[in-house]
Amino acid sequence: MTAPTASLRDDARTIGLIGLAHGTSHFFHMLLPPLFPLFIRDFGLSYSELGLLVSTFFVISGIGQALAGFLVDRVGARPVLFAALSCFALAALAAATAQGYAGLMAAAALAGLGNSPFHPVDFTILNKRVSQARLGHAFSVHGISGNLGWAAAPVFMAAMKAATGSWRWAAAGAALWALIVLATMVINRHAIDDRSATWPLAAAGKAGGPAVAEHPLAFLRLPSVWLCFSFFFWSTCALSAVQSFAGPALQKLHGLPLTITSFVVTGFMLCGAAGMVVGGFLAARGQRLERTIGVCLLGAALLLFLAGLPGLPGLLAAALAALAGFGTGLAGPSRDMLIKRAAPPGATGRVYGTVYSGLDLGFALAAPVFGAILDHGSPSGVFSGAALALLGGVLSAALVGAGVARSQGRAAKMAA
Repeated sequence: MTAPTASLRDDARTIGLIGLAHGTSHFFHMLLPPLFPLFIRDFGLSYSELGLLVSTFFVISGIGQALAGFLVDRVGARPVLFAALSCFALAALAAATAQGYAGLMAAAALAGLGNSPFHPVDFTILNKRVSQARLGHAFSVHGISGNLGWAAAPVFMAAMKAATGSWRWAAAGAALWALIVLATMVINRHAIDDRSATWPLAAAGKAGGPAVAEHPLAFLRLPSVWLCFSFFFWSTCALSAVQSFAGPALQKLHGLPLTITSFVVTGFMLCGAAGMVVGGFLAARGQRLERTIGVCLLGAALLLFLAGLPGLPGLLAAALAALAGFGTGLAGPSRDMLIKRAAPPGATGRVYGTVYSGLDLGFALAAPVFGAILDHGSPSGVFSGAALALLGGVLSAALVGAGVARSQGRAAKMAA
């Protein structure tokens, strides 16, 4: 029986809306970090205190993400998405009106709460609404939009601050953006409805018969879930170092001005987006993707290590740090396809919520560690530490590949 296919227009509309929502969630990862130097100036904060803001965001996001997966499976993804975007608007307003560290902490907490449901929401809608033939492209767009959101935030915040003369107006502009995206989702709500039974993919799911009853936590027994969790954790530790502290580290290490270092994160994310485009083709054609992922992460680790060498020219170091994003981007589409295959029927939200909480845990633990490294006068340690974290991602990818190979071997013996 041939799998039903939604129209290209319907698929493109759903993919575009989810891409916009995902890009916005990543934009709000960077609501506060581009303003760190200004918080130091106005509130007298240390890098360790700023790192704790990042940890607060991702601790709340990580715990909330695992729980949000169950909520999405129970009530549907669309209402949860609307609530998340509303939290982003409140977070930006809290930042805009903050009078000290407590206000910034409230902004970080609200932004983390808003961020928590996005991966279970996004992948539930994509897996249920997008035709199988276009699902790989949907995952590529999803990953690329996230990197573009990360890349846009520092530029947006810097431009708003320059135009208005105040970082508070920059935060207020972020609140306005969240409201615009929320309005867009509400207007196009039919295209992101994962509970409708009127479109072909939903009908096909029901025609296949009832799913086998299984304990809601049964998916936690799957080794692939925890290996993917580990991959997220280590690769995100490296990403946290670049996002939050690459700019200040390059300033201290090579004497580069803020006008240059603020674009390193943007360059890293744009290179990551380019890597995801190529990674989409590799995911479609490759059989042992963990080997490609390993080589690319090793390359990224080498570039980050070189960027932290004290004798390197400053502009070259900034370019190498940005270029490292290409290697990390290559892994995205194949990683998301692997998680899809690991998800039991009806547990999509739970699996994605659990696996992607590894991303939040990586951010939460890495930010204060790298902040302390910078406070103790070791800017090169930010880059060497990020390189070591990527090596942990290489090991996780290798273990995923070994598990897949064993499963294929057992299947071949049973078939013989």
